[in-house]
Amino acid sequence: MKIVLAEKVSSATLAVFQQEPGWNIVTPDQIKNGLAAELADADALVVRSAVQADAKLLESAPKLRVIGRAGVGVDNIDTAAATHRGIVVMNTPGANAVAVAELTLGLMISLARSIPRANTTMHAGKWDKKSLQGSELRGKTLGIVGLGRIGLEVARRAASFGMTLIGYDPFVAPVIARENNVTLVPIDEIFKESDYLTLHVGLTTQTEGLINATSLAIMKKGIRIINCARGELIVEQALADAIQSGHIGGAALDVFHQEPLKESPFYGLDNVILSPHIAGATDEAQEAIGIQLAMQVRDYLKLGVVQNAVNLPSLSHEEYLEVAPYIEMAERLGRFLAHATPGNLENIQITYSGRIATGKTDLIRNAAIAGIFAASSDTEGATDSVNRINAAAIAAERGIRLQEDKKEFVTGGSGSVLKLVLHSSEGDVSASATVLHGTSPRLLTYDGIDIEAPLNGTLVAIRNHDVPGVIGRIGTILGEHSLNIANFALGRSIRSQRVPQGQALAVVQIDAKDTASASAAIDALRKVEAIASVRLIELGKL
Repeated sequence: MKIVLAEKVSSATLAVFQQEPGWNIVTPDQIKNGLAAELADADALVVRSAVQADAKLLESAPKLRVIGRAGVGVDNIDTAAATHRGIVVMNTPGANAVAVAELTLGLMISLARSIPRANTTMHAGKWDKKSLQGSELRGKTLGIVGLGRIGLEVARRAASFGMTLIGYDPFVAPVIARENNVTLVPIDEIFKESDYLTLHVGLTTQTEGLINATSLAIMKKGIRIINCARGELIVEQALADAIQSGHIGGAALDVFHQEPLKESPFYGLDNVILSPHIAGATDEAQEAIGIQLAMQVRDYLKLGVVQNAVNLPSLSHEEYLEVAPYIEMAERLGRFLAHATPGNLENIQITYSGRIATGKTDLIRNAAIAGIFAASSDTEGATDSVNRINAAAIAAERGIRLQEDKKEFVTGGSGSVLKLVLHSSEGDVSASATVLHGTSPRLLTYDGIDIEAPLNGTLVAIRNHDVPGVIGRIGTILGEHSLNIANFALGRSIRSQRVPQGQALAVVQIDAKDTASASAAIDALRKVEAIASVRLIELGKL
């Protein structure tokens, strides 16, 4: 593995990578011929905020599998281009949660006690005690917008000051809020009841301009606002006007629309505290961010575990261990079924049944699609470009519709079953599979016919007339070509859309030492009158 560290990281961060035998770690001072040249054979790129990982740079990185951003914002990474190329983009949310929460409380205290002005007047030789009468946080109501890791860290600390906590977050479970002494209320109530308001949400179309002339007008007179999240959450001129009018008691801002800050409506306002985006800038936070990112990148490269990805739903290590066998099974099932698609693929239908239907299925879905594309003969080189990260996006680009269904209950003895139906211009094919003993992917049905077979190694899929002698003829031909039969699965048609009554299916696993013998055997099988079709499918060993 080659890891390119495009920006400086701590020694502890570097050590995470250096502990992996045989890994080539390139540090910033070792990049001599430009970053693009260094990425030509790189597996991973680690950046902070200075390096622009744009589409042009990614064109020079054909092997790149993951970009790690040491921090939260990924504005310097073209995530759309990365996704198209099958590159995971990871960030490190929450690693600096304590640092941001501590600054938030520090800014609240500074607003309550006018600490910056006290310091300035003292350095100017003034003893201006009477004008510095402050107020306590005790007994005040703190409104927290966003109860993620940072918001909850703020809540825990604010509770120790004796504050009443109310919060707004449509994506947090009520039990989590209760455990942290936060009462969930509508956003308008946050505005109307809070003495202090702190923002801890990401920037979306819903949150952009959340603090505006309308929301400011309904706020309690004298409220103080703290923003250590994103500058775009606040309409800056509207807030400045509300502060100058006396309706808003003050504000403490660590983030802004334009950074570095050069012009601002807040300049000259004594009851506004400004800091240069330093909320997460502590030695401890930067160390934690670097180590966390290095571990995420390492685990993805070694194990395939996707954590804190911004272009794909993430899985914890425990979640990954549970779903990993089904990811592998899905790709093999996709490869198996794609060989039978009779025309141009138009629609992929995926049904999850049993336990897998209750969990995160995005990687299972993408693996199935990647397997379909890898096996298809009409994907124009997709074998090299479609993977488990970009498969759904590539399918959408090609006009292939996806339909997903989930059923928590499954009939039969299997705990979880995945079914694929490929709709094409000339008909449909379907198959279902499960995982046995935690590691063994097994085909369960093929075109509605029960036929249990391993999804492993070299398979020969045969459609034949249900007449005597066919099985023996198959065995004879394979033996004549020195191909040992490892498994022989049979299924008979009763009533099937794809397989007329009177036909049968066979899936034969063979030990193929060379492709020439297998190809010759396939040609011989096709000459048997009772055999309608034969396909050779290479799924590889587990």
